[in-house]
Amino acid sequence: MSPTAIALILVAALAHATWNLLSKQASAAGAVSFIWLVSAAATGGYAPVIAIAVIIGQPRLTGPCWLFMAGTGLLQAGYFLFLQNGYRLGDLSLVYPVGRGTGALLAALAGVVILGERPGPVAVAGIGCVVAGIILIALPGATGSTAPARAAPGSAAPGSAAPGSAALGSAAPGSAAPARAAVGARARKGPSMAGPTAFALLTGTFIASYTLWDKFAVTSLRTPPLLQGYAAFPVMALLFAPLARRAGGRTALVWRAYRAQVIGAAVLAPLAYILVLIALSFTAVSAVAPAREVSVLFGVLLGRRLLGEGSLPRRLAAAAAIVAGIVAIAVG
Repeated sequence: MSPTAIALILVAALAHATWNLLSKQASAAGAVSFIWLVSAAATGGYAPVIAIAVIIGQPRLTGPCWLFMAGTGLLQAGYFLFLQNGYRLGDLSLVYPVGRGTGALLAALAGVVILGERPGPVAVAGIGCVVAGIILIALPGATGSTAPARAAPGSAAPGSAAPGSAALGSAAPGSAAPARAAVGARARKGPSMAGPTAFALLTGTFIASYTLWDKFAVTSLRTPPLLQGYAAFPVMALLFAPLARRAGGRTALVWRAYRAQVIGAAVLAPLAYILVLIALSFTAVSAVAPAREVSVLFGVLLGRRLLGEGSLPRRLAAAAAIVAGIVAIAVG
């Protein structure tokens, strides 16, 4: 792998872990409202960049190109929905590594089943490492707790609502101080890991799907990576617009309470994926897909450092096993 590809993938991994942290912080806000706000902000924010790229590059987009750009929006809509619901129920350091590891594992298995690839002993061992890491990280810890996110300055303390305000789920549209502590505020006495793990596994299914879908688009159809990476956001903005409008006051409340998270995710989510697609345009998917999963280590560390999540040694070891397994799959 070239130094350029490595640099692109590392920057993308850090950006990806960071926007997932922001999504976790806003996970109690309501998945549909948050996803629509992020999609709309990303669509508008990147539109000038896309326009300039189209004017300069004048890409020739065929019918299949447009089909694959629309399709990635549908696949990523499912991805975002399951991801946000996973974060609503579980820790960043649980949902993120399991989702990423499952996505890479399924992509490798798809190569075997669909493309007829024959993994060697190293790749088989890597698959075993990924499976073991996912199982280990999904096990409940000593307390089984989900630590609340740290409240932003001026917000309500964890576990309490701001004076005179209701929790986010029932706050009036005009309320400007929702209970940020609702993020991750599951029962501290051992909530089931089944829910967040199931959502993480489903998230991984969509990760594998859109990775293979977009790889075909940028390599076989020659769709510019910038356009393919951007296309998902206007599609999602259109898909979720009716639901966000129906949510009414909640969507406005999410914007007021989690504006920083919305803007941050809107900037970093497209950037992370566009960088990966650029790398995919001149590097084999078998090298890019595993290398980018170093983000799971970033995710576990961010969950501990900024959200106060527990079980760090076990989850970090499991995340390292997942990354090692994915690398083994790539080289084997």
